[in-house]
Amino acid sequence: MEERTYTKGLLEALLFLSSDPVKLSALAKSAGIEKTEARELLDELILDYQEKEGGFLLREIAGGYQFITNQKYSEILAHIFKDKKRETLSRGTLDTLAIIAYKQPVTLTELDEIRGVSSRAMVASLMSKKLVKAVGQKEVPGRPTLYGTTNEFLLHFGLSKLTDLPTPVEVKELKFEEFSPESIIVTDETEMNPDFDLSTLPEELQEEA
Repeated sequence: MEERTYTKGLLEALLFLSSDPVKLSALAKSAGIEKTEARELLDELILDYQEKEGGFLLREIAGGYQFITNQKYSEILAHIFKDKKRETLSRGTLDTLAIIAYKQPVTLTELDEIRGVSSRAMVASLMSKKLVKAVGQKEVPGRPTLYGTTNEFLLHFGLSKLTDLPTPVEVKELKFEEFSPESIIVTDETEMNPDFDLSTLPEELQEEA
């Protein structure tokens, strides 16, 4: 077997066995090749699966590479695997997530000013679902917490990096509901992850949670 074909197949096998995105550097190291060669072979694999139009696609997601199911089968798969865990977000929480995604790092006060209402419960819910995290403190009086999105956010929305987000015309007009993936259910009520440790929330969120 040609060495290039073997290495390409090895990368494919490594990705197939992983349930999480695998970074380029890790794939190159495992295959014993340079990152430039690994990226070239991965680009070929992405194209191979795209042209095949089968049940799987290879995508660059959350800073790594991962196999995903082809979107054209999502409806029937969702019906067959209807018991699969899906995140539940209220429309207000989804709007809050959209603002954080585009404006991060952002403080709670800044979120409230953009939305015109309190965002405490929404941010607490997003943190409990590991879609948002505290990323630091703003260097102003009071040093308020700054919030940003997580790697889990990129996974849910099938993004490799934040710059892959659609360009908004105006943050106040963001309609993330139209961009929500199959793994998220939009509801009218804000919910917390029942297994989340509320004591880990920033103090400014705990009274709302």
